[in-house]
Amino acid sequence: MLSRPYAYIISAITLVLLLGGCGGLQEVWEGPGARVFRPQSIAVLPPMASQYDSAREDIQEVLAGALNRQGTIERVVSPENVTDIFQASKEAFDSLVFYFSRLEMTGQSDKESAIKLGKALNVESFLVVRVNSWEYVRKEGDNVGRVGMSLRLIDATTGTTVWKARHERSNSYMFVKPSLKDIAKELADEMIKYMPPQPKR
Repeated sequence: MLSRPYAYIISAITLVLLLGGCGGLQEVWEGPGARVFRPQSIAVLPPMASQYDSAREDIQEVLAGALNRQGTIERVVSPENVTDIFQASKEAFDSLVFYFSRLEMTGQSDKESAIKLGKALNVESFLVVRVNSWEYVRKEGDNVGRVGMSLRLIDATTGTTVWKARHERSNSYMFVKPSLKDIAKELADEMIKYMPPQPKR
């Protein structure tokens, strides 16, 4: 029979392995109100500027699709409508630019501009996206298509961050390159699964 300290260590290791298996995403953070957050509407903001700007429209589209498939939020504003709002309203566009610049500088959601964005988009929440990778690379001797992104869920009624996550997905190939948009779709579905509000069990 194992002595008590060893039994504790084995229990702890087992718990870590179980949590690691269930965790799924590379990084996840939940705010204090994440478990009870129940917005009825959401919009996906245009992804923040990065070296992968060519992927912005595809990423916005696949995330909106993943939110619709998840079905836990009643109304998902289409990327086309989001673009139309920012093109039609200088105030909304200025709020977006200011919000992104504050986020880049401080790493925090600027509450005032977040609330303005929520009102302009007529939503209770929105998703901030950064594309971290969108490329074909050699990885451990294999050819892979790789897509990575960071998501931040914002309560547009208070401007606070509810949830954040980062993850990446790679598909290996020999001759025919996989579609990066298809990889992004799989990644979006996987990440949205962990985002509040969780489906009722």
